Amino acid sequence: MNFFPTVPNSPNGFSTTGCQGPLGSGIGSRRSFLQAGLAGFASLSLPGILRLQAQNKLQAGETAGAGGEKTAVIMVWQPGGMSHIDSYDPKPHAGSEYRGPFATISTKVAGMDFTELMPRQAAIADKFNILRSMQQKAGGHPAGSMQLLSGDPDTRDKPKPRLPDWMSVTNYLRSKSGPRQNPLPAYVGINPPEGYNGPAYLGDSYSPFTVSGDPNLSTFSVPNIGLSNAGEVSRLGRRSTLRQNLDTLERAFDQAGELAALDEFETQAMTLLTNPKTKEAFDLSREDDRTRDRYGRNAWGQQLLLARRLVEAGVEVLTTSLSGPLCGRVQNWDDHAVNQHVFDAMRFRSGVYDQAVSALIEDIYQRGLDQRVLVVVTGEFGRTPKISYAASTGAGDASAPAGTQQPGRDHWPRAFSNIWAGGGMTTGRVIGATDKRGEDAVERICGPGDFLATIYHHLGIDSSKTLIRDFSGRPTPIVDHGQPIPELVS
Repeated sequence: MNFFPTVPNSPNGFSTTGCQGPLGSGIGSRRSFLQAGLAGFASLSLPGILRLQAQNKLQAGETAGAGGEKTAVIMVWQPGGMSHIDSYDPKPHAGSEYRGPFATISTKVAGMDFTELMPRQAAIADKFNILRSMQQKAGGHPAGSMQLLSGDPDTRDKPKPRLPDWMSVTNYLRSKSGPRQNPLPAYVGINPPEGYNGPAYLGDSYSPFTVSGDPNLSTFSVPNIGLSNAGEVSRLGRRSTLRQNLDTLERAFDQAGELAALDEFETQAMTLLTNPKTKEAFDLSREDDRTRDRYGRNAWGQQLLLARRLVEAGVEVLTTSLSGPLCGRVQNWDDHAVNQHVFDAMRFRSGVYDQAVSALIEDIYQRGLDQRVLVVVTGEFGRTPKISYAASTGAGDASAPAGTQQPGRDHWPRAFSNIWAGGGMTTGRVIGATDKRGEDAVERICGPGDFLATIYHHLGIDSSKTLIRDFSGRPTPIVDHGQPIPELVS
């Protein structure tokens, strides 16, 4: 049984039911502590606070960015895993049972060939690097996502993460450097990855401020930011003061200091509600029409434009998933034959994907953000090089009617590609290689620890020395193996 839905039922394109591929079970989504605080932080009791906020101590690590300005990361997530052979690692000389129908095209960089589905990215290939030799050991979506995002080596699928993901870890570590001066949250998820990642023992207070929905819709709005009514602002301030007075007795018993964290998140919640700059940062109407058109007037294009806008305004960790109707019938990249026709699905989504990603990368350089901001585009694994065939389970975009035999590609953690841009690195390079069929990474093999160490390095965090105490009080390394990939660091 697979992990992505055949019939999505959530704003992020996922359901809690299983899908039609091998392995696993579905799990529900969570909400961030910050959003809960925005809606009703005055009503939280001490037990509720203690459940949400784990007491952890920073053991070691550096969090300052170059030149005193904090670095940032935008991670664009392909939930379900993109077919590397049909995108960034084509194998035109493999047999017909492997190579797929797409022609190979040259890019701006000699030796960096893509399939014909990525012409816009091919035209700016000198502005990013392709890592073709990423691999991990887990064949299921939960374990694969946990391996890549948190470094958990367990290959078994679990209902929730055992280790915190790199996004939550960064949010936690940077929160220890003192009160945040920027009114925006440090960590924002725009339709972020959900279900198979999270803060684990750090507590939900280090989850993202989550923005849901389609930013391209005229009705799109972000709740709980930028109150304009002076009376509402005053009323909210009185409510917060009342809560602070009422919990004086509770604080007398708070010897471990758990409630100090609540103050920080209440302050952030109040800032989001009352500072007009927060509303401006989320307002895509402030972008000119030409820019919005360049990204694409669709959900993915506007998600990535909003991501650029937010990191430019001071958000330090930004995650966004390319899921939903633009993916095809099952609303993700999990292109088993039972889900959808893999080649029709790649055609269906590639135009929007290629335009949005290329616009984001170009914008990072054109706006002078390429030293401070790292862009990473990846999924949890690739797809099987050998094409499989099975009967469709339902008709829809990129899928034939139920019972129709159609091609698919299944889970493949042994080799996959991801792209890296910005981050002050030298770009226009191909890193690593797979064998002639794309089945195994054979040069410059990189694993989840290397992936994480590279991101942490850009964020100014020494992953080889940084430990965080888990629920049992045991110092736990944020990366227990791996090192920054030299070609991907400045």
